[in-house]
Amino acid sequence: MTAAFDIAVIGGGSGGLTVAAAAARFGRRVVLFEKGPMGGDCLNFGCVPSKALIAAARQAEALREAGPYGIRAQEPDIDFAKVNDHVHRVIAAIEPNDSAARFARLGVTVVQAEARFRDSSTIEAAGQAFTARRMVIASGSRPAVPPIPGLSEVPYFTNETLFDNRQRPGHLVIVGGGPIGLEMAQAHRRLGARVTVIEASDPLSRDDPKLAAVVLAKLVEEGIAIMARTPVTAVRATNTGIAVDIGGGGTVDGTHLLLATGRVPNIEGLNLEAAGIAATRRGITVDRGLRTTNRRVYAIGDVAGGAQFTHAAAYHAGLVIRSALFGLPVRANAVIPWVTFTEPELAQAGLTESQARAIHGDAVSVVTWPFHDNDRAQAEGRTAGLVKAVIGRRGRILGAGIAGAQAGDLLQPWILAIGNGLKLPAIANMMVPYPTRGEASRRAAVAAYAGLADNRWVRGAISVVSRLIR
Repeated sequence: MTAAFDIAVIGGGSGGLTVAAAAARFGRRVVLFEKGPMGGDCLNFGCVPSKALIAAARQAEALREAGPYGIRAQEPDIDFAKVNDHVHRVIAAIEPNDSAARFARLGVTVVQAEARFRDSSTIEAAGQAFTARRMVIASGSRPAVPPIPGLSEVPYFTNETLFDNRQRPGHLVIVGGGPIGLEMAQAHRRLGARVTVIEASDPLSRDDPKLAAVVLAKLVEEGIAIMARTPVTAVRATNTGIAVDIGGGGTVDGTHLLLATGRVPNIEGLNLEAAGIAATRRGITVDRGLRTTNRRVYAIGDVAGGAQFTHAAAYHAGLVIRSALFGLPVRANAVIPWVTFTEPELAQAGLTESQARAIHGDAVSVVTWPFHDNDRAQAEGRTAGLVKAVIGRRGRILGAGIAGAQAGDLLQPWILAIGNGLKLPAIANMMVPYPTRGEASRRAAVAAYAGLADNRWVRGAISVVSRLIR
């Protein structure tokens, strides 16, 4: 017997849950398939546990750095198993929001089994067939495991296994110098582990180099060894853990290994060919409205081959709801920001300076403001970093990046400005509460006009106007 629904969703992560909940609230018959834990990667293996671990590490570092505030600094007594308990308490606190029981109460039929397409309009799971007028693939992604010789013979962590570790590593070797690798490097270092990061290219290569340098300098200051442009040639077991062979003939000996080398979409097992859905190694092929080559099927989030962020998946989900339920035309064209949650944080939206110059050439200008010149940053003793905005013709804001404390929060006015095609005066004319770190953004925007004070034509115009004003 075949069960019929209005909406079928494959994947119970951020994007899939958003679609399922919204469709059910509008009275649609919804079936949701999830073969793993509800909440997907973000809740169980990604955003939530990593930020909980980072929070614990920040508390430890605060004890070490208390001296300048007149408080006796001390080395924290860290119980790594209890840190792990904290991580799992945070997951457990959020878990009910994503649970099968909650979605059942919303009216969603939850099938906790692997789903695959039988044909262009039918999904099979748990020995049953399901049809739906519209289907959404939100199956997410998983850690990429590189073909390193010897890797199959040694134990290693990925983000899917790291947060089950209850024993502090003696020397954690991390392969991959992107956001995940560096976030976990700093967290483990602050929690007492020795850490080495090995990156085949440049760490944080997607970000503006000037901003990335702020973060990398802090990590090195805290004792993390970062080996840039260093390929890993092999790994092997040793009496004390693992040995990582690197280009040039060197070796890094460690007790534990973490792979943070990117992600791959979860498309195996879906039987996409039977449904007429095209895909590549990067993910499922979609148009600007997130439709696949099977017009009744959408793909969202990591599996759609674009930006692999929880907030991107949630944004995609909103577009699909508008299209599938209301028949509205949609286009996935939002500014997708990203944040590296090290300390200091690193946040970026829109074009970096190099990207903007490649597109717009000499029409690009840059404005900056250092947190060293921000009163709140001085009061808190966290002055590292800066705000940097990239400006195009007629003052249009093309991109912005921030390195510093709370960078992810401070970036948000810039995201709004870039997404709505606003110009620099929109930021320069904001009234920003004093004293806040947000003043640095306004000061960066105002700095673009600093040269006007010395412009003789402007001075002449002021003289004329002053004589006319009564």
